[in-house]
Amino acid sequence: MESYTIGQAARLLGVSIDTARRWADAERFPTRREGTRRMVDGPDLAAFCVEAAQERAEGEEAAHTSARNAFPGIVTGVKLGTVDAQVEIQAGPHRIVSLLTREAVEELGLEVGARATARVKSTSVFIDRV
Repeated sequence: MESYTIGQAARLLGVSIDTARRWADAERFPTRREGTRRMVDGPDLAAFCVEAAQERAEGEEAAHTSARNAFPGIVTGVKLGTVDAQVEIQAGPHRIVSLLTREAVEELGLEVGARATARVKSTSVFIDRV
């Protein structure tokens, strides 16, 4: 069974190490000691990731969409072309780049620093094990 340090768990959750420690101290997910390190078992971390994502989703206004993979973040780049545009969003540890129309970018008011949610619906998803 794979285990993670608090730092690794924080990166996977998209939060600071201090936040992950506070959650562990509050017993939101179980940890154990391996020498001086606090470790989280993979299945426990996976269950908590799902729970935390559901809590975040419940705190937001319900979206009227069939795309369930939502990545809330902040716009970090906008490149406008004549007809198209490229928008980059940083969502926790994830960098998401999307190509869309210039008209859509202007209608949504997307600019660097704006909050935005990238929604992904795809039939081709590649998964790498690290």
